[in-house]
Amino acid sequence: MDENDKLNYIKSNFWKKIKETGKKIPFLKDVIAMYYCLLDENTSLSAKASIVLALLYFISPVDAIPDIILALGYTDDAGVIATTLLIIKSQLKPEHYAKATESLL
Repeated sequence: MDENDKLNYIKSNFWKKIKETGKKIPFLKDVIAMYYCLLDENTSLSAKASIVLALLYFISPVDAIPDIILALGYTDDAGVIATTLLIIKSQLKPEHYAKATESLL
């Protein structure tokens, strides 16, 4: 899967996964902000690469800990998202979080 395929996969499946998780996960706003950061043309390529990998893991139905397991299902996703947030923190802008907030309304 090349980079364009990965990006298209994320764009095609991201909002479906967000709807499936609902507000079950405390890091939902961060995930959505990362998505908007990915789409931002001012985001560095290295940050975009990290975001792509994190969002692919989040969206993927194959997880280290399946999402259907209550209480534990999203802990592996949370770890991946938290690590990626640390890596890309300088790239995440207030406008990414503003768009995330808007999309949750």
